Amino acid sequence: MFPSFNIQSPEVAIEADLQKKIDFKTKPAGSLGQLEALALQLGKIQNTLTPNVSKPQMIVFAADHGVVAQGVSLFPQEVTPQMVMNFLMGGAAVSVFCKQHNVPLRVVDTGVAADLEAHPLLGQRKVAFASKDFSIEAAMSAEESLSALQAGLDEADLAIDAGKNLLMFGEMGIGNTCVSSCMMSALLGISPEDSAGRGTGLDQEGVSHKAQVIKSSLERAEQETGQAVADWTAETLAQQVGGFEILAIAGAMLRSAERNTAFVVDGFICSVALLFAEKVNPNVLSFAVFSHQSNEQAHKHLLSQFKAQPLLSLELRLGEGSGGILAYPLINSACVFINEMASFESAGVSDAK
Repeated sequence: MFPSFNIQSPEVAIEADLQKKIDFKTKPAGSLGQLEALALQLGKIQNTLTPNVSKPQMIVFAADHGVVAQGVSLFPQEVTPQMVMNFLMGGAAVSVFCKQHNVPLRVVDTGVAADLEAHPLLGQRKVAFASKDFSIEAAMSAEESLSALQAGLDEADLAIDAGKNLLMFGEMGIGNTCVSSCMMSALLGISPEDSAGRGTGLDQEGVSHKAQVIKSSLERAEQETGQAVADWTAETLAQQVGGFEILAIAGAMLRSAERNTAFVVDGFICSVALLFAEKVNPNVLSFAVFSHQSNEQAHKHLLSQFKAQPLLSLELRLGEGSGGILAYPLINSACVFINEMASFESAGVSDAK
């Protein structure tokens, strides 16, 4: 059984004062667009008129997936540990962008199908050497699903205890777009044809095959559980078709929200993690900052589901947290303008009539 989470909605008592402060900056009302809404959100989450995201942390969770055996990815499974090492050595996209913006990077092994050497940036929280092939059996046991969620809880606690005031999450795991699409179909009741996308670059035939694998996997799971997908609990869904790194991200999101810390949602896979976290506790959504709309066909549907307006739309579909770190300067700018921009009164500028 998953733990319960005491997530309180962001403080509304301060909203009027935050809005007044935003409106009386030296600009026409609303002219900074989404940055104004973001400043308001961050101020409410932190319960302050001076929100601050100067101590961010990027956490990339990595795991492998048994369903890769069904040919749902162009890349072989050994790419997962190879890319983890690339992250640690500073050669991946998220690595160089984190370096560019002075954001510390941590990579967490929740289920990579290889032994990884110790490294200062590597968190060792391996649940198992990959999930099982959910097209033929449940992806994980109840104990494994709880351990994966707990990995995220512990990582969020570690960061927040160290003084981090904005958490960003990324993922790495060959086959995890297939897992995410399957979880999305189960959570929203949409067809695999609508949830499956190109992932690492599949052609249309490959996407169709992925959708068929998802369809047969959900049918297998319904038979095994004796329950329709729509009746599954979060625990059942995680065990049947989940992924270790996706559950860990969901856990980190839930703990961040419980501890009144904003977190940045990357692309499709991280959005599915948020969708799962919402099933566990709907209040988690108020703490999410949506970084970008990815080029995965189902991500637009997910953003609509959340009623979210992401900060960027760059046709990204890399994952890793790459969209999250690219959005960080804008998130920081929302704090800079509310904290440092002059008001009409302080600048001696006439206000609108």
